[in-house]
Amino acid sequence: MKNNPFDMQGKEMGWCPGCGNYKLLDAVKGALHELGIDHKNLVIVSGIGQGAKAPQYVNAHMFNGLHGRALPVALGVKLSNRNLVVIAESGDGCMYGEGGNHFMHAVRRNYDITVIVHDNMVYGLTKGQASPTSRMGMKTSLQVNGVMLEPFNPIAVSLALDAPFVARASVGDTEKTKEIIKQAISFKGFSVVDIFQPCVVFNKMNTYQWFKENTYYLPDDYDPANRKFAFEKAIETEKLPLGIIYCRDGRELYEDLLGITHIPAYEHEVSEEAFEKMLGEYR
Repeated sequence: MKNNPFDMQGKEMGWCPGCGNYKLLDAVKGALHELGIDHKNLVIVSGIGQGAKAPQYVNAHMFNGLHGRALPVALGVKLSNRNLVVIAESGDGCMYGEGGNHFMHAVRRNYDITVIVHDNMVYGLTKGQASPTSRMGMKTSLQVNGVMLEPFNPIAVSLALDAPFVARASVGDTEKTKEIIKQAISFKGFSVVDIFQPCVVFNKMNTYQWFKENTYYLPDDYDPANRKFAFEKAIETEKLPLGIIYCRDGRELYEDLLGITHIPAYEHEVSEEAFEKMLGEYR
């Protein structure tokens, strides 16, 4: 896309040729541009991993933190300034493995951020171990006899914890992925977008072709407001559904439950008495 203010011109990329991260990055930047978001009001937070490098390639505020710890940082950013657009973006290992506890409780709280997960079903940064979403039978340098466990199901878990917006996309179709991301960012509440993307070096099972053959788009008459139907879609295994799987407006935001105003924290005036009381709690 020409003249996209989120482009980082001349930035050296740290991904392998053919990596699905490139297409996902294009979809994210395209979504941000088309939504007309001011890059000065955007914060992208990530953890560690190949997917977690993504914020480094977007012209916006970013925080690249610890493995699995993107969500608590994103929460802190949002609570300090509700006027910011906050995105937590990382890989399936970082978000569902090391960060699994944060993921579950972030869904429960329902604060207004968007979670974008680069789901390549493998640990790419640390050379190809099985991740939480690796398929059964997949052989790696550590799982030499093949993965024995059922993969973690982020869609079903999100629905069970009443996430108000749950979607899945695939980088094989960048345009539709972009549109799904746009809806997720525009949604007021905790939005989860699990995005299939191949790791062309370490995952020889889940290739571009595999995702094409093993996914399908939800039909136009599908009702994303029906949670029961959404659960049925979430547990399908023969072919995996793509699209907005569940969307329900009206769930109260965590920020509102806490009574957080839209006045940024740095603009709050604290009296000397209140400041001394706060210091006393740490002495």
